[in-house]
Amino acid sequence: MNPLSPTEAQALCTSYTKDSGSNFYYSFLFLPRPRREAMYTIYALCRMVDSAVDDPPPGSKPLEVLATWRQEVSAAYQGQPTLPVTISLAAHLKDFNIPEQLIQELISGVEMDLTITRYATFSDLYPYCYRVASVVGLICLKIFKTQSPQAEEYAVNLGLAFQLTNMLRDLYSDALENRIYLPQEDFQRFGYSVDGLLEKRSSPALIEFMKFQCARAHSYYQQADIILHTLPPSDQNALVVAEIMRGVYSTILKKIESQNYPVFGPRTRISSFQRLSIASGIWLRSLFTRHVAPSM
Repeated sequence: MNPLSPTEAQALCTSYTKDSGSNFYYSFLFLPRPRREAMYTIYALCRMVDSAVDDPPPGSKPLEVLATWRQEVSAAYQGQPTLPVTISLAAHLKDFNIPEQLIQELISGVEMDLTITRYATFSDLYPYCYRVASVVGLICLKIFKTQSPQAEEYAVNLGLAFQLTNMLRDLYSDALENRIYLPQEDFQRFGYSVDGLLEKRSSPALIEFMKFQCARAHSYYQQADIILHTLPPSDQNALVVAEIMRGVYSTILKKIESQNYPVFGPRTRISSFQRLSIASGIWLRSLFTRHVAPSM
């Protein structure tokens, strides 16, 4: 069988991302086509690698699948990919200087889920969050083509905020899969137990635990915002898509708080209309800011 052309491989990545229903899809719409297609490819790659562990096909061996992904990523950098997503990746590497080490670091983060089910402290959890979320942000910077080194600090903080938000809205469902990401020291601090979580016990201790975790996530969103405003205008403009994602995910976090921390209810979501409204509002504000002359 002849390998797919880059155009055919891109079409599959685009379709995969669109069909995923991800929050990220709505932010990608506001990118110029070359960057939008590169982001579709990166999203598809990240999602497929993650699915090897989170949703493995019956009979598969996730560790071996991840090893295959490592080899295939390396093949993309050597110009010899065989899978649609890495064929598309190889084509984008001609325009975007994405270090292979970042993608391999992401795979290392996903691999942690195969051996670690508890984190004693936030310091222990940090490397996982960095690898599976902040590293994705650093990859995105290469596609957005930011110039300031401080943009990396922005991406790291935003990735941590996103990952913590996801952990909060998936706290119970993750626990059912024997994955307790949030630090054990925090459970002890607020007098709430993993057994209580598994038994769906609501209590004031759980509410205080959730308040603390939400405050931590907010602190990373706020730090990203502070860093954003220190960046040159060109980088701020390049990060509009990241700001759209900040708008979407911080809204989800606020919804968790406004609903009094629905740990045992349905996964907290916002509608497609809300996501598109947030995206278009941030994009329009960026256009206005870009075209307003500075006051004398």
